[in-house]
Amino acid sequence: MILGMSLATFTMVHVIISLIGIASGIIVMFGLLGSNRMPGMTAIFLLSTILTSATGFLIPPLLTEKLLPSHMVGILSLVLLAIACIALYAMKLSGAWRWIYVVTAMASLYLNVFVLVIQSFLKIPALHALAPSVPPSEPPFAVIQGIVLVFFIIVIIGAVRRFRPTPTFA
Repeated sequence: MILGMSLATFTMVHVIISLIGIASGIIVMFGLLGSNRMPGMTAIFLLSTILTSATGFLIPPLLTEKLLPSHMVGILSLVLLAIACIALYAMKLSGAWRWIYVVTAMASLYLNVFVLVIQSFLKIPALHALAPSVPPSEPPFAVIQGIVLVFFIIVIIGAVRRFRPTPTFA
């Protein structure tokens, strides 16, 4: 039992939260490219992505006394998200905080997509057949992860250049 739920139920909730974070993050990403703040969708993205990282630490194989790569991804994501929240909500995207927000928010989205690709190769039989090692390390897996990485680098550079929201006065 985790937080009063069976492991299967908790895992399903974690996956749903993760998918909400990825879907809302992709919408926010396109908003950044169009210089659109999208405050409601951004809040959903940040909250669900924070919850994804936090709930990931409660899944049993991760409840070990040894630091695993999944722990490091979760910690990095939470640090990036904390910086993104400070840049957006405390610093109001002023000055350098605009590009800091874009980079940290989109890097945390990249980490979620990175984990999605890994989990897809582990859980989807057709993909697992292409990369059967655990964790996956065969060329098809590396090619997909490389494509995802290059895509996010291009998007982050584009968003840093294009995201210029109108200032809010508060």
